[in-house]
Amino acid sequence: MLKEGTRAIEFELMGSDNKMHKLSEFSGKTLVLYFYPKDDTPGCTIEAKKFTENIEQFNALGAFIIGISRDNYDSHCAFRDKHGLKILLLSDPSAAVLKAYESLGMLGIASRNTYIIDKNGIIVKAYEKVNPNTHADEVLSYLASMKNAENIG
Repeated sequence: MLKEGTRAIEFELMGSDNKMHKLSEFSGKTLVLYFYPKDDTPGCTIEAKKFTENIEQFNALGAFIIGISRDNYDSHCAFRDKHGLKILLLSDPSAAVLKAYESLGMLGIASRNTYIIDKNGIIVKAYEKVNPNTHADEVLSYLASMKNAENIG
């Protein structure tokens, strides 16, 4: 895993909205960048749906959610549409971004890792091998505490 306190690595990938996305376009926003093994598998579906169910709370905290896997654009679109997902999914078929973020697991699929990147592009929290059932709540709780710390300071 990349270390907390380090700068997030720039990338450019195709999104489920049929647009290319770069890390730099999210400058000034808090970004939840999560890596997952495969579209429409049980754990990955649970995790994506949990992020979607809480999207308004994430938005209220100023956080944008992005999921990345090796699946292609068509797979991401089918996954999004089948489950009514409201998060952006990015396709990394070459696994270049997965490798850069030290999230390429065994058998060439993504590890279930998450990075929270602050408004300045710094990784402020890293989660390794997360539980898809509880991870969205865990991230939401962390972001809320981060927001409270900003208000206090």
